[in-house]
This record gives sequence, structure tokens and C-alpha cells, in this order.
Amino acid sequence: MNRLMIVARLRAGKHDEAEALLRSGPPFDSEEAGFHRHAAYLTQSEVVFFFEAPEVEWIVNDIVDDPVLSTAFAPWRAIVDGPPRIAHELFFWSRELEETGVGLGA
Repeated sequence: MNRLMIVARLRAGKHDEAEALLRSGPPFDSEEAGFHRHAAYLTQSEVVFFFEAPEVEWIVNDIVDDPVLSTAFAPWRAIVDGPPRIAHELFFWSRELEETGVGLGA
């Protein structure tokens, strides 16, 4: 399982618009896309999108490159300040992994 996050800084005063966009949900079906988990987090100045799936980067790339879906991201362009950044996972711990022994480092 792979996880990644996309982090974007919001333009000043755009928090409420970001919250409204997030409340409407993603412009794609998360399960159909192949995600096991997908979430969005909002601070006063940033939005963070979390994705979890096998080969998650390929799934995210396919969504971003899709010409139909990419038009659905247009409202974000008006409220995001600069290009979004990808945050790669460097550490992850889970009680389930400890109990099953799955995913323990070699």
C-alpha cells in the first residue's frame, strides 16, 4: 500500500471557498478510481489531500491528466497560491501492522 499527500497553499481569504469545494466531495468516484482511502484536510492557509492505494502515484497522475476531470479542478486554480506540492511518506506506523506483522521493515 502506498500513501501520498498533495499540499497546496491557499490564497489569502480563500479558506471559506476551499471549505465549500471540499464539502461537495471529489470530482471522481474514489472507489472506482482505485483508492483504498482518500481524505482532505483544511487549515486556515493550506489544503492537504491524502491518497492511499497500491501504486497510488499512477492513479493520481491518471486523474490529473484526464481531460474531463481536469476541468473540475478549475475552481481550485482561483484559490490556490502557487503549484501544489507532493508530500511522500517517509514514516508510517499502524497498530494493525504491529499486530499482524505485515509491513514491518526489513
